[in-house]
Amino acid sequence: MATRVIRKVGDDVLRKVSRPVDSINKNVLILLDDMAETMRNANGVGLAAPQVGILKRVVVIDVGEGIIELINPEIVHIEGKQMEVEGCLSVPGKLGEVERPAKVIVKALNRNGEEIRVEGTGLLARALCHEIDHLNGELFIDKAIRFVDPNEE
Repeated sequence: MATRVIRKVGDDVLRKVSRPVDSINKNVLILLDDMAETMRNANGVGLAAPQVGILKRVVVIDVGEGIIELINPEIVHIEGKQMEVEGCLSVPGKLGEVERPAKVIVKALNRNGEEIRVEGTGLLARALCHEIDHLNGELFIDKAIRFVDPNEE
């Protein structure tokens, strides 16, 4: 495993739409492992492949319950609303209030190519939406209703 460089706002790769993963091969498995290590080292709760310069639909998330690996994730159900402050490893020093669904169900493939469904509420729902946004070239700053001084949080 290796720690990869996290791309920052202003890098064009963050604004591009990621391509689906056609086959889960050694490179995809290495990417998943490297992304998990990179996220942990940066004290993040989620990381999408574009954030490390790879335009593939791959996400890792850990909200404190262990790593969730998602390949070609797709939101298949949304419910309710929540408004919370979020930040992003690619937008250091900036926090903003963003409205997200209170509950989501995401369909994806795991590292073995098996279809899985992840149901998330609260922080997990927020992280799932935030990371899938990255795969579509969207950043939380595009959706923030207002920005918050990081020293107040």
